[in-house]
Amino acid sequence: MAIEHDFFGLLESGPDGSIFWSETVELGDQSVTIDLTAPDQNDVSMAALDVAAAMINALDGIDALAREAMLSEVDDRASEVTEFILQQQDQLGEQLQELLVDHSGDIDVDVIRSLQLMSMTILADEHGRSDPFAVLEYALDPDATDDVLLVNLTSDAQVQSVTSAD
Repeated sequence: MAIEHDFFGLLESGPDGSIFWSETVELGDQSVTIDLTAPDQNDVSMAALDVAAAMINALDGIDALAREAMLSEVDDRASEVTEFILQQQDQLGEQLQELLVDHSGDIDVDVIRSLQLMSMTILADEHGRSDPFAVLEYALDPDATDDVLLVNLTSDAQVQSVTSAD
């Protein structure tokens, strides 16, 4: 079986009924991998695919929203964003300055501005549910795949949570 959509084209299901779509898009000077997945195509609605397509088309705004959410957590010393920044400072030491694209004097802001959006995974079967619909993955160093922050979004593009990959 398959689902046809104007943006995604023909989404064919695998032998287990799951669907998967992947594409790389440009966001500024970075390449972002976009994956759309669902374990059962019967749980994917056209509305979910429309929302997913809209999120991909608005990736620049979604990225800005995610970074604002990260910035709002830096004042909380127990937040995962703060812990991530402290971990990066501890692990990288002086090398951290080389990875920063901005040097405002506020290390928290500079780290968040310097994070690269690596990927966006859309869980198409979670449309309208309480689990994340989309997960944005950010890394300061693209080669350090374990040191990432994940921003979870609802299907109405609201930030649900920011977590580390640990």
